[in-house]
Amino acid sequence: MSSTQLSLSNLSVSFGGIKALTDVSLSVPKNSVVGLIGPNGAGKTTVFNCISGLVKSDSGVFEFDGVKRAFPKPHELVDLGITRTLQGVGLFNELSVLQNVMVGADKKYKPNFIKEIFGMSGKTEANLVERAEEALAWVGGASLIGREPSELSYPDTKRVALARALVINPTLLMLDEPAAGLGQDDIDALAALIKQLKRRCSILIVEHHVDFVREISDSVNVLNFGKLIASGSYDEVKKNPAVIEAYLGHSDKPDENSKLGG
Repeated sequence: MSSTQLSLSNLSVSFGGIKALTDVSLSVPKNSVVGLIGPNGAGKTTVFNCISGLVKSDSGVFEFDGVKRAFPKPHELVDLGITRTLQGVGLFNELSVLQNVMVGADKKYKPNFIKEIFGMSGKTEANLVERAEEALAWVGGASLIGREPSELSYPDTKRVALARALVINPTLLMLDEPAAGLGQDDIDALAALIKQLKRRCSILIVEHHVDFVREISDSVNVLNFGKLIASGSYDEVKKNPAVIEAYLGHSDKPDENSKLGG
């Protein structure tokens, strides 16, 4: 059995002849948190979109749980156990909080999936409801069941989005800027939750908050202009001259409060 949940080798992507990613290689060991950071436009979201099947790669090798295969298509993610959150949260206002979480179990991630539930057996429907309630409880959102997305605070919408990603009991959870827009208390609570979640799955995270990245990540990969410029522990990469240059434009040591997660 492989000890690596996800491995990407020599991933390259171009848009209209412009290179977005060039020979990017990274891995996510099982039950670990791996950070993916870099300045704006570095290619972080493109990596996520390739894994999610939203962007086609020019070249590269995708290996999942020790098996090499084609990069997955979006409708294949649920069966593989891959799920992600979005920067924009992406809740459906026409659905309740519980229903929004249930949508995470749909292979095509569409709101009318809720209508299809009524055609399921009673046992299947009850199981999905139970899984959605459990996911909400995991993220501290049990009190949100029965409410509507329009009633929620921003931190609570982030909780619901995370619960939706957890409803399939993923093997790989991809978090796209989960701490964005949160206050420090909510960031601290999120860090504690992610440390618990890695007992259940592997986590790949894109994030801007440097203290948050340092707190939760077992290893960090740094992108700049679509190329991987450093990999290692947070303490290792923050001292890397190429990383310092990428963030600050000079070789002085970055301040601990600088945006080294951007």
